[in-house]
Amino acid sequence: MINEVIKKNGIAYGVMIGIASALVTATIYAIDLNLFTAWWMGLIGIAISITISIILLSKTKKELNGVFPFKDAFTTYFIAAVIGILISTSFNIILFNVIDPGAKDTLSDIMVKYTANMMQKFGAPASSINEAIAKMKLTNPYSTLELLKGSVFAMVISAIFGLIFAAFFKSKTTQE
Repeated sequence: MINEVIKKNGIAYGVMIGIASALVTATIYAIDLNLFTAWWMGLIGIAISITISIILLSKTKKELNGVFPFKDAFTTYFIAAVIGILISTSFNIILFNVIDPGAKDTLSDIMVKYTANMMQKFGAPASSINEAIAKMKLTNPYSTLELLKGSVFAMVISAIFGLIFAAFFKSKTTQE
């Protein structure tokens, strides 16, 4: 059975992470779709998520009077991460497949151009660039299926972050 503090905080902060992610996406969408390829926008999203996660784990540990085993720390983080990912993915599916399906095609074109330019900068041969572009045109990263696949990948990455955070935030045990 999950401790009520862990469940309450995991859900509340997961909703915060999801809303923050949706707001970042909505802001980029409203300002300029080209920002989706800006590396620093990804760093901003990661920084927001990590900051909220640190606050979550610190608050939960404090509310549990410092008794925060590794499993509880991981569970707290992972609940929040999964809820945040589900909210963010749901928002992206609605935005790019219901509200403005044309935006996903525009974004796909932007990503193809960005990838081609990056490959050229790194001196990739034309055949490799053409092959990469052909593969990219076969799928659209903003389709519902691809967004769902991406959310599964994000959960795996979050589990890794969760293990690291849990190791850092777990309470120091005394000899049993």
